[in-house]
Amino acid sequence: MTEESIQYLEKHIPILADAAVKQAYWQALATGSSVLICEDGVMVEIFPDGTRKVLKQLEPQTIVTLGQCLELL
Repeated sequence: MTEESIQYLEKHIPILADAAVKQAYWQALATGSSVLICEDGVMVEIFPDGTRKVLKQLEPQTIVTLGQCLELL
């Protein structure tokens, strides 16, 4: 592989990742499983029949800057 082809592929990683997540979401529902999503700061379980169940309010996201160190408890 050339450097140019690697850079081309790396540029498309976000698009490919988005497509893979969407495919997994729909495949899980198609096989009868429920899926969990975060929507407006709330964890929601979605069932194959389209019903939704609010599970819990999530804590606000932690905003970090590049190079910042965080201590995880």
